[in-house]
Amino acid sequence: MKVQREKLVVLSLFLCVAFLQGCMVHSVEYDHTASIECLGDPMKPLYNGGIIQNGGFNSGLMGWSTHRNIKAGVRSSPSGNKFAVVHGAGGTLSSSGNVLPSHSVYQRVRMQRDTHYSLSAWLQVPAGSAHVKAVVKGPNGERIIAGSVVAQSGCWSMLKGGMTAYSSGHGEIFFESDAPVDIWVDSVSLQPFSFDEWDAHARRSANATRRSTIRLVAKGAQDDKPMANATVIIELLRAGFPFGNTMTKEILNLPAYEKWFTSRFTVATFENEMKWYSTEWNQNQEDYRIPDAMLKLANKYGIRVRGHNVFWDDQNSQIRWVRPMNTDQLKAAMQKRLKSVVSRYAGKVIHWDVVNENLHFNFFEGKFGPTASAQIYSQVGQIDHSAILFMNEFNTLEQPGDPNPVPSKYVAKMTQIRSYPGNGGLKLGVGLESHFSTPNFPYMRSALDTLAKLKLPMWLTEVDVVKGPNQVKFLEQVLREGYGHPSVNGMIMWAAWHANGCYVMCLTDNNFKNLPVGNVVDKLIAEWKTHNKAATTDENGIVELNLPHGEFNFTVTHPSVKGATIHTMTVDAASSASEHTITVRV
Repeated sequence: MKVQREKLVVLSLFLCVAFLQGCMVHSVEYDHTASIECLGDPMKPLYNGGIIQNGGFNSGLMGWSTHRNIKAGVRSSPSGNKFAVVHGAGGTLSSSGNVLPSHSVYQRVRMQRDTHYSLSAWLQVPAGSAHVKAVVKGPNGERIIAGSVVAQSGCWSMLKGGMTAYSSGHGEIFFESDAPVDIWVDSVSLQPFSFDEWDAHARRSANATRRSTIRLVAKGAQDDKPMANATVIIELLRAGFPFGNTMTKEILNLPAYEKWFTSRFTVATFENEMKWYSTEWNQNQEDYRIPDAMLKLANKYGIRVRGHNVFWDDQNSQIRWVRPMNTDQLKAAMQKRLKSVVSRYAGKVIHWDVVNENLHFNFFEGKFGPTASAQIYSQVGQIDHSAILFMNEFNTLEQPGDPNPVPSKYVAKMTQIRSYPGNGGLKLGVGLESHFSTPNFPYMRSALDTLAKLKLPMWLTEVDVVKGPNQVKFLEQVLREGYGHPSVNGMIMWAAWHANGCYVMCLTDNNFKNLPVGNVVDKLIAEWKTHNKAATTDENGIVELNLPHGEFNFTVTHPSVKGATIHTMTVDAASSASEHTITVRV
């Protein structure tokens, strides 16, 4: 029996699904205009504005109104582009004397229940910069933050987001800022998609992004002629898309936990065991026995591990002996920690969460200045040359109303880290924690589109959904949305098992029998591995196979020869580029 190994190149196809709605054909698509940060003139509205009337303001303020007694008008740029402006919108007082948010012009729209709405607009302010939110008042009166961006003076910034309507009726869309500033608006679009349209696109995009059709040719070793009617048995050895879960130290003493975990997942994050407070609870008393043992177990099953984390920027997560240190003491302790943990696991972990959650928190920046994080990344990269260094953050996908981690600020922080002297060659990655309550899928997709501009590996690193009547449905939709987005490179759930209860989501009971969310996970794992187990070559010795990306064994037999030939190769992002020949040996 002969084994041949071949690394394949794959042509990745991008699929936009066209749907007919009314008299207009439009696509649910991953929008790469979100990668354009700031322009002199905005681009045309996406989807020709969707249901927005006069989104480019070429007909003055037709279709638009103003809140309160704010004055508004239309202005033209030197190139002739028209846009809406307001005057004196900032600093208005309410009847109780409180300062009201600054508002743009607004438009009323008719919304349909059970419909996702993709929103985009280009924004500018006349001076400085301001955090500007897109606000949609739903048919039921609910105020929904649909996205936000840091708008600047002198150029146009794109805000991309969205929301979901669960009832029908009139809604209202406008932009606001807590800063006393006039908001300029152009190229507004609000495009509806039914749930079926949205979900179908995610599935079809997943098929285009995560699968490839390959062409195998079986030929005889003696005469090099194609072998018709050869039988090909297809065995998936390892899935190509990394999908995992959080692991806890309990796995070291529970064979049932070990079996359950290792039979499903190809990647893992240790929940707490590699963190500073776990390895050095008492100063100068380091103890790595538990993470060492967990890493050994993961290696036994070929499970790759993310390093979580080097530091955590949260003041409240610092060890009690760290908090009172002066800057010199803290610097020395940090240097010791960094060299210790990164050197110990360099080459053994695939990622590092370097300064965890440093858009929300700034413990180290508060001590050492605004470049502290960038310097830490530099030092980690000098020790571990193989791991990807992630900026791990929450609410970038989950909560458009949280002003700290919005995609534009994430991009700015990553750009600052990457532009620090000496950091240009670092392997950086985008880590999105993904802790959801009620997911806003149009916003989630738009945020992923915006972050894709960084052209860095992007993972959903801590996926969970809070308990509730829709937990199972929402978890499946979140995982499908991540799996279907072409810029997402892997996903790990934050569903670590504990005997006394999980963080917010348990996949199993204490006997390691799946709960409903665990069944969803198993369903998706099986679905994403689905492929034909056997096929027969045609008269030209050819068989075409549509396969999920991963490593495969192809076992070829033919009545004219004894034994079998095993051909091992990786189907990845370029497999359809050429024919792949299997030479069948006697």
